[in-house]
Amino acid sequence: MKIANWEDYKIIATGDGEKLEKWGDITLLRPDPQVIWRAKRPLTKLPNINARYSRSESGGGAWEILKKFPAEWQIQWEGLKFIVKPMGFKHTGLFPEQAVNWKRMMELISKQDREIKILNLFAYTGGASVACAKVGAKVTHVDASKGMVDRAKQNAALNGINTIRYIVDDCKKFIEREIRRGNKYDAIIMDPPSYGRGPSGEMWKIEDNLYDFVELTKGVLSDNPLFVLINSYTTGLQAGVIANILELIFGKGGIEADEIGLPTEEGIVLPCGNSGFKIF
Repeated sequence: MKIANWEDYKIIATGDGEKLEKWGDITLLRPDPQVIWRAKRPLTKLPNINARYSRSESGGGAWEILKKFPAEWQIQWEGLKFIVKPMGFKHTGLFPEQAVNWKRMMELISKQDREIKILNLFAYTGGASVACAKVGAKVTHVDASKGMVDRAKQNAALNGINTIRYIVDDCKKFIEREIRRGNKYDAIIMDPPSYGRGPSGEMWKIEDNLYDFVELTKGVLSDNPLFVLINSYTTGLQAGVIANILELIFGKGGIEADEIGLPTEEGIVLPCGNSGFKIF
């Protein structure tokens, strides 16, 4: 398992379907589907919790404010700054475990003696976009949610970055247009959802659509590519599956696929998803 390390973020405790996290000075209690073990002591009884996200039996959920805190604040990772803000469906606008992939991409880009053009798909609030742009890559950031793209712009501005191109669009339709235009990229990052619906009502289900989508992206890969990264938070879609997709589409060799996780103060590692690199 690949483990991300932070100074401004940590998991204090886990158990009974929840994780207690500290984001800078703010402590949040959130559900986590991987946490199927019992807590050593009730997490809700631990001190200084600012907010807890509770699921509703009828679907969805809401934040319960327990101790006043700012509507949004900042945390840092290796000099990069990011906004944290509790949002709907338990999210905070940042996936800390992805720092292990940011670090790998920054290393790969920094070793090049040429400008690297990166396409970041399903790019959310731009953690990967900021990391790659910070070491000189030319990034195109694509997400269907204008709100998430606006947050990505804020994260970039916090880091003094003004070189990222932002596109609010359906990722598949954007790729199809880029193929027609003849535009190419040296690296592709993607974090596709488990389920989704396109602008014209098209259904996306990762088990049914991921392979064809990744194969489509091959059409925008340059003649001298650097890497392709696929992230997945879909339960049951193992790292080995991602590795197989990368190998079948892009060829043998250079595959790095594994679980990604975060250390906890309990001394265990919390699994947080899977990712796979194809490095050319």
